[in-house]
Amino acid sequence: MAKLIVDGTEIDVPPEYTLLQACEAAGAEIPRFCFHERLSIAGNCRMCLVEVKGSPKPVASCAWAVKDCRPGPNGEPPVVNTKTAMVKKAREGVMEFLLINHPLDCPICDQGGECDLQDQAMAYGVDSSRYEENKRAVEDKYIGPLVKTFMTRCIQCTRCIRFASEVAGVPELGAIGRGEDMEITTYLEHAMTSELQGNVIDLCPVGALTSKPYAFQARPWELIKTESVDVMDAVGSNIRVDTRGREVLRVLPRLNEDINEEWISDKTRFIWDGLRTQRLDQPYVRERGKLRPATWNEAFAAIAKKVKGVKPEKIGAIVGDLASVEEVFALKDLIEKLGSPHIDCRQDGVQIDPSLGRAGYIFNATIAGIDEADSIMIVGSNPRREAPILNARIRKRWRAGGVKIGVIGERANLTYDYEYLGTGPESLANFKPGRDKTKKPLWIIGQGALARKDGTSVLAAFMKAAISAGALSDGWNGISMLHTAASRVGALDVGAVPGEGGMTVEEMAKKDALGVLFLLGADEIEVEKGAFAVYIGTHGDRGAHRADVILPGAAYTEKSGIYVNTEGRPQLANRAAFPPGDAREDWAILRALSEQLEAKLGYDSLAELRRAMMQKHPHLGKIGQIERADASALEKIAKLAGNVDKTAFASPITEFYLTNPIARASAVMAECAALAAQRPLQAAE
Repeated sequence: MAKLIVDGTEIDVPPEYTLLQACEAAGAEIPRFCFHERLSIAGNCRMCLVEVKGSPKPVASCAWAVKDCRPGPNGEPPVVNTKTAMVKKAREGVMEFLLINHPLDCPICDQGGECDLQDQAMAYGVDSSRYEENKRAVEDKYIGPLVKTFMTRCIQCTRCIRFASEVAGVPELGAIGRGEDMEITTYLEHAMTSELQGNVIDLCPVGALTSKPYAFQARPWELIKTESVDVMDAVGSNIRVDTRGREVLRVLPRLNEDINEEWISDKTRFIWDGLRTQRLDQPYVRERGKLRPATWNEAFAAIAKKVKGVKPEKIGAIVGDLASVEEVFALKDLIEKLGSPHIDCRQDGVQIDPSLGRAGYIFNATIAGIDEADSIMIVGSNPRREAPILNARIRKRWRAGGVKIGVIGERANLTYDYEYLGTGPESLANFKPGRDKTKKPLWIIGQGALARKDGTSVLAAFMKAAISAGALSDGWNGISMLHTAASRVGALDVGAVPGEGGMTVEEMAKKDALGVLFLLGADEIEVEKGAFAVYIGTHGDRGAHRADVILPGAAYTEKSGIYVNTEGRPQLANRAAFPPGDAREDWAILRALSEQLEAKLGYDSLAELRRAMMQKHPHLGKIGQIERADASALEKIAKLAGNVDKTAFASPITEFYLTNPIARASAVMAECAALAAQRPLQAAE
């Protein structure tokens, strides 16, 4: 530790700290525009100037390390002042320069009320300018359908450039020109291709980069802000949902160092327009081949009549990808009370058996544990498409150095260098660890390797190879499964899989396999004609088109629910808005329906439902915590040898922007998908 005197207070800080970090550790407030904790140091805005005793001029505190400070003549600690007249004058001068060309159009700027320049001009600026020359104007740039540019406002802090090249790994933004002619652009003005590009909106300290879909929608002080959890993938990114009245107008990231740090994917951020279009807002009943609007009583009566006319073994249920744990638990409870073993949450047909142990289907190393890994093997997964935030975490570890990355599966541009080891099961079976075994190897298997008929054998081969490579040792479990569905781990936790003699999703979807089939937001599977289909969901998507009765449910922003992410961490999503029309929360629909079916569920409120659920599955009550799974289950799975098909692994996600009914209802996502379809494949990028 190094000693430093900041504004008369002596502190001890690590020598690699910058002066800016040291001053903040001492309680001093340092303004900044270009500095960001997760980006490299640029030192080009000069707003963070401080006075270092002995220096002839103010020092940029973001670019000066504590270890570079000279001690006093008698060995005294270096002295830094942040509130002297010199510092005040320097900051006022910098602010005056920044505002020379700034258009000062706060009344029509979407950044108004959340603008760093606005705030710091009030705190550190002056009320007049000495400059009388004409302001410079810069032509706006097209960088895609998500980010709106107003480049005359740009102060060239270069945060967006550094984010694109360092965090996103797609270096499409850059600066051209010099001095007054410097401009930030994609050069050829094509749309950015990164799945994380929307984060530059949060990074921009002025109104140069704002959200194009959100433009002129609302002011920040008009919005009600609700903390929630993202369900677009299984990472469980922490988000904030901003609403006005009944409408969601914005989704922003929340800080969570263990999961998404402060980033979210573009699908998470811009999905909100899909929450208001193609919505189911009243029950429907199919008569003479056509769906007609109905009351809740009519819909329930039609279901009850059909259920009472079939045997229990002819009733089944399929759980969709966006369901919360509570409604999955309620559906499983209802199906059991009706006497049926047919329920399955594995909509994509993955071969995962929760009875073999929880360690066999969660990301055991944890997302934060990626930072500790010294080698990474990715099998049957394209994390850039399946979990962009997790992929950015892998890139962060790769940039830190000292890690080898291997890939078995499809060859793709993952934003980091890797060694390509093969396409499918043969490469996995032939894998032999090298002599230089690493201490903390991380092995990731994706759903592309498991959503096959030989998925169990592939999983066994994966476990065997990972254990032989040292991924399972004292104090380290690097054997990890990357899911793509937000509901999957929670549904597996509560046992939403076929019971004894029960049918799988594939079997239930076949013609005449069942008499009645409940679809809880199941939109990613084709159900053949034959069964009487009851769809509980939010959008007029594939499941609703197939349904004989539609019961309108609530989207993830319209209900309070627990979601368990891919690493097995239960998280609470709070209700930010209310469902439209007659739509209701899914668990409440199931509770009301159970009474009509004479199989009444034993809870009348969400609190009672959670109490019953946590009594059976106590770990679901530990919100934000991961309960470590018993690793001995992994060795059992490794012994389940079987024949494997030679077919190459392929990622289950081919269109990143259209993976669920909310995304498919979004006009913004449709535009992004159309642009992505025009680009070369990621493998060729």
